[in-house]
Amino acid sequence: MKTLVNGQLVDREEAAVDIEDRGYQFGDGVYEVIRVYNGALFGLREHIARLFRSAAEIGITLPFSAEDIEWDLQKLVQENKLIDGGVYIQTTRGKAPRKHQYDEGLEPQTTAYTFSVKKPENEQKAGAQAITAEDKRWLRCDIKSLNLLYNVMIKQKAYEAGAYEAVLIRDGAVTEGTSSNVYAVINGTVRTHPANELILNGITRMKLLELMKENDIEVREKALTEDELRDADEIFISSTTAELIPIVTLDGKPVGSGVPGPVAKTIQEAFQSHIQQELGVQS
Repeated sequence: MKTLVNGQLVDREEAAVDIEDRGYQFGDGVYEVIRVYNGALFGLREHIARLFRSAAEIGITLPFSAEDIEWDLQKLVQENKLIDGGVYIQTTRGKAPRKHQYDEGLEPQTTAYTFSVKKPENEQKAGAQAITAEDKRWLRCDIKSLNLLYNVMIKQKAYEAGAYEAVLIRDGAVTEGTSSNVYAVINGTVRTHPANELILNGITRMKLLELMKENDIEVREKALTEDELRDADEIFISSTTAELIPIVTLDGKPVGSGVPGPVAKTIQEAFQSHIQQELGVQS
């Protein structure tokens, strides 16, 4: 198994970062997760564009072009003979003696590896459970940074409650999940939080919004209140690895009729068709 380290493919056992890497010590870096279907990277350009944006927002100049890193990731997938799975890539600010401030001229460190993905088919078909939790994250959630401690804490809380995801609520407004975007259907209209600094604008989210409009499903990018969420006809979430999953119970209470609704099913089907058409593969 090969790993990409600063542009070079090396055996995974040989891949290493310095103990004073700022990503390790401060979470000072950015990352992306890219889905692979039948050996093809889905949404690759969009993911890499977001990687560049996140890096720029925290003052990291990536030491490669978009074209070069896309080519390197494709080589990584081919070398590891990955058919169905994903690629994780991260860039840190680099290694330096530990102090909060940093000097100019640090050399960013980039690593990437492939992994398999078990498609959550049961949850996609039957729906999943979710809980709610207060959103106490920092106010730049639009940056896909390595700082995920609060996400991890609340995701673990959901796991221990037997739920698939936790829906985060900030000052009475629904933002997103710990690792997903959140949508609700109210009187036939899909509502989801606007793409601002309070959420990560998911690549899958962007694809789904396009497909909703193509399928004449009304969409409003307006934050839901907690009461609106609890009274919604349907709730569903999306992410790179989960794709689209209906939420059928929220905090132990049924959502709508307690089964996946027609809007979520329509969008699920449209997304699967989109994957097949874009990559020429069966998802």
